[in-house]
Amino acid sequence: MTELRTPPRIAAAPPAPDATSWRSGVWSLPEVRWATAAAGLFTAGGLCQPAGAPPWLWWGLYLACYAVGGWEPGLAGLRALRERTLDVDLLMVAAAIGAAAIGQILDGALLIVIFAASGALEAVATKRTADSVRGLLDLAPERATRLTSGEDGRTAEEEVEASELRAGEVILVRPGERIGADGLVVAGHSDVDQASITGEGLPVDKQAGDEVFAGTLNGTGVLRVRVTHPAAESVIARVVALVEQASATKARTQLFIEKVEQRYSVAMVATTLALFALPLLWGVDVRDSLLRAMTFMIVASPCALVLATMPPLLAAIATAGRHGALVKSAVVMERLGTATRVAFDKTGTLTEGRPYLSEVRLLPGAAAGRTGDLTEQRLLALAAAAEQPSEHPLGRAVVKAASAAGLPIAPAEEFASEPGRGVRARVGGLIVEVAGPACLPAGDRDQAARDVVDGLQRGGHTAVVVRIDGTAAGVLALADRIRPGAADTVTRLTALTGTAPVLLTGDNAPAAARLAEQAGIGDVRAGLLPEDKVSAVAGLQDRGARVALVGDGVNDAPALAAAHVGIAMGRAGSDLALETADAVITRDELTAVPAVLALARRARRIMIANLAIAAAFITVLVVWDLFGELPLPLGVAGHEGSTVIVALNGLRLLRDAAWHRAADPARPQK
Repeated sequence: MTELRTPPRIAAAPPAPDATSWRSGVWSLPEVRWATAAAGLFTAGGLCQPAGAPPWLWWGLYLACYAVGGWEPGLAGLRALRERTLDVDLLMVAAAIGAAAIGQILDGALLIVIFAASGALEAVATKRTADSVRGLLDLAPERATRLTSGEDGRTAEEEVEASELRAGEVILVRPGERIGADGLVVAGHSDVDQASITGEGLPVDKQAGDEVFAGTLNGTGVLRVRVTHPAAESVIARVVALVEQASATKARTQLFIEKVEQRYSVAMVATTLALFALPLLWGVDVRDSLLRAMTFMIVASPCALVLATMPPLLAAIATAGRHGALVKSAVVMERLGTATRVAFDKTGTLTEGRPYLSEVRLLPGAAAGRTGDLTEQRLLALAAAAEQPSEHPLGRAVVKAASAAGLPIAPAEEFASEPGRGVRARVGGLIVEVAGPACLPAGDRDQAARDVVDGLQRGGHTAVVVRIDGTAAGVLALADRIRPGAADTVTRLTALTGTAPVLLTGDNAPAAARLAEQAGIGDVRAGLLPEDKVSAVAGLQDRGARVALVGDGVNDAPALAAAHVGIAMGRAGSDLALETADAVITRDELTAVPAVLALARRARRIMIANLAIAAAFITVLVVWDLFGELPLPLGVAGHEGSTVIVALNGLRLLRDAAWHRAADPARPQK
């Protein structure tokens, strides 16, 4: 059983009484409504213009696109101006207006749509993360059964709101219920599924003196739990606080063009104004001066720079999505391309997240007695027969293993289950017990069984003892199964990033070490609570690593939010992990992790090449306009030509060959 330590308290708000008040669709976001309307108007104008519609019609549609799509960026730019700064939003609106002023209204409308869509995507991501964090509180039950002592000394049951529970009070937890508060077991015996908190793949035996957590699922026994922390300080509430804190403080990784937007914006605006105003002092005609200034604004407009970054990233997103890796934004794809170390959760990520039978051990002298010639197959068949009526995960794993081996499973009679210990049944006239090691009595008689159990547990297995007619006959070893391709994934990630991955898990040290040895991971950190995983990720990043964390559970969510980039396993991932993560492996194939990182790195290389191409075109055209006479049609052609070139270069990543190359670098490319 894993020993858990109580982490430092982090205050968090208690659960809201109405969990539906904050849930609403993306259409509640004004950014989404404005961006959708702008895209619709731009599309309508783009269809009307080549179709020979009256100019006033498509001009009107484009101008409406300007008004609708440029509203939010324009307000953001004005707010920045009030703070004495310039940002790319205001620059884009100004460039779009300048384009319209000299007749290039299509170019300006395209800029407006691109930036409106970018703002909408960011707003949607922010809202979904906030909703999922609040939804985590649904894991903890709203009500709990509190035990009180009446005046006559009898114990009475009282159903109360879980948020009303205070430290020192005792609650009753029935079979199948979620535990209402963090506390210590004072009476009872049961198995508790606490994977949502610690990530342990198997239920943990709980008895008097053991710690339990709010939101974890009680098994078949009845527990009395003394509350140690109120609802606002429970582990589940601290997870909420950790995710919110990590999301709020996580630096927003900007696209390359955005990192220089302030200086570029100031320089472009100042130069445009100078090109218009200074020639007037020398007697140049107003129209000629305006035309020169607008030509400069067009050729210096960062359309090509924007398209230098977006098409390769968006194309990589589309290609990854077709092959089972959902990347939530272009910013995330860029982050993936800069990750330098990968950290893995264990249960449900590197493993399948469910127990399976790994070994059957006969004990010395087990063949004697009424069982006749007892073999490993016979022992497994008897254990499966006793476990057949049980719903415990370990019991189901034993039955599944016997069925897979083609063993006959006899009907069981007089079945009984004792919570926290195991099952007992009569099978073919034999009394068969399948129970935990605690069922072994003290003394030398069962020392061999204890030695086998200790060896298996040191190797990271869960051991159960099979007793026949009161005598220990064998031991069954159960463990979580490593995912296919896990070792190859670790090898590829090591080669890709230049640094071996690290394992961060809440499971016990022996189980973690066993899995790490199978996967080829040398750096193992076990027994971690959610805040411990955040600290581990922060420690790696403080030492210069850009961590890509791969996880699937609620307990992984804070670390997913704190990491440079979070990747969730989609099929078995918790809702909170899926929403908090920046990318989701939808098909649950671990091999997609190195593939999407390799694809992101290629997208980043193409993006940098595109930026060089776009910068070269802009530099040539700007110098020509400043020191020569650049004809407006030629300036527009050069500007649009560079835009087309970088866009087509980026769209090469839409081909399936791009994914195959990332997934298998040694594969011949067509």
